[in-house]
Amino acid sequence: MEIWIDGPTLVLSGDFDVRSTWMARSVIYDHLDSVEGDVVLDVSGVSSADVTALKLLAVATRQAHAEGRRLTLQGCTPAVRRMLHLSRLYRVLEVENSPLIA
Repeated sequence: MEIWIDGPTLVLSGDFDVRSTWMARSVIYDHLDSVEGDVVLDVSGVSSADVTALKLLAVATRQAHAEGRRLTLQGCTPAVRRMLHLSRLYRVLEVENSPLIA
């Protein structure tokens, strides 16, 4: 997993799973502490995600909401969307709607 910062946006790529949650947690919470306003997580480069990783995002989302801010997932791949639905975490996470390609 690789994570880099682009202003208020965190860009994630690679496999987002239990092995990478500690690093991701650290970067996400540090970013939430250092940036004012809403934060976007660009997951368009995430090839796979597991429930543990998505639970981390759910907890970070609740933390942001408690501070009056939003944490939004952007660019969800089919694999990420599938896990969001299987885990039912789509109810907790804010996911930016992506336009359908004709």
